[in-house]
Amino acid sequence: MAKKLKIILSGGGTGGHIYPAVAVAEELLNRLGDKAEILFVGAEGKMEMEKIPALGYHIVGLPVAGLQRKLDLRNLLLPVKVYKSLRKARRILREFGADIAVGFGGYASAPVLFAAQRMGISTLIQEQNSYAGITNKILSRKARTICVSYEGMERFFPKERLVMTGNPLRGKFGERIDRREALSYFNLKEGKPTLLVVGGSLGTRTLNDMMKQWVDRIAVAGEIQVIWQTGKFYRAEMEAFMKSRPCDNIWFGPFIERMDFAYAAADAVISRSGACTVSELCLVGKAVLFVPSPNVAEDHQTKNAMALVEKDAAIMIPDHKAIDEAIPAATALIKDPERVAKLSNNISRLAISDSAKRVADEIEKLINCPATV
Repeated sequence: MAKKLKIILSGGGTGGHIYPAVAVAEELLNRLGDKAEILFVGAEGKMEMEKIPALGYHIVGLPVAGLQRKLDLRNLLLPVKVYKSLRKARRILREFGADIAVGFGGYASAPVLFAAQRMGISTLIQEQNSYAGITNKILSRKARTICVSYEGMERFFPKERLVMTGNPLRGKFGERIDRREALSYFNLKEGKPTLLVVGGSLGTRTLNDMMKQWVDRIAVAGEIQVIWQTGKFYRAEMEAFMKSRPCDNIWFGPFIERMDFAYAAADAVISRSGACTVSELCLVGKAVLFVPSPNVAEDHQTKNAMALVEKDAAIMIPDHKAIDEAIPAATALIKDPERVAKLSNNISRLAISDSAKRVADEIEKLINCPATV
């Protein structure tokens, strides 16, 4: 009986690191079946330790943690956690018998890939953003392949090892959905311009404060209707705020179960610009106004958004101006069908619909051509 291919997928901390890894795992198992065994490695206490087992995969956690940006006593423990994580990562790689280790970003991917490279195991990096972080820059020196989602990444990585794959996504965002059915799902009307406001599953303070400032004027003017994901973290606050504001033209909720319906219903979108969100919007081809989060490493959300703005494929408003300016800008956009069509067409050109397949192809290539120690 042939030896099973042993594949480690590492990453986490946010859905933007977890779900691309899951999408690749699904693709690998679809094509390899029981010829492959996949092990996820995450960070103890982070969301992947709950989400990955819920999807039916095995995961082990490392005690690694990130550097706190502000003065914090937890930073004093960081060297100890890194040392323990490297030791545990080496043990996991050895006991699992890994043929390859793939990093999708997040705390856990660094010690796993660093340990794998020291052990002569092939490594692959999936860089999701348009601006590479320092960890991936360091790991890229010995990574055999770097899968990227934006042009111009040779300014960070060795050009000869770059492969354009895009960001793997779960779900079928490119499928055509009936707009009438989508609007009905949110109890909204046909024939009225629809704006989607979404800031992630946990929510975004800026976009929620923006909606609180403008919701009464949106309701009174009645020019547009809005689908507003408040995020789970802000659920109680936003439900209390909206309790005395019954608005027929505004749907709001902590989480949108059917994002395919939300995209189908929307004429335009106000959104953060995390890597996976950007990839989704490219696939659905929506005119978008990005409000990048300022609370991320290397301000990479601004750089993600600007990569599209420079191609006239999106609009961007900085976070500190969004509360006052984003709704008027989105309302003006939604009233300009020619501009909406142009943005939609330009962002659609950037879509890569088979990203998970492309990354899985690169993983198979490295397994079939093992690294030499």
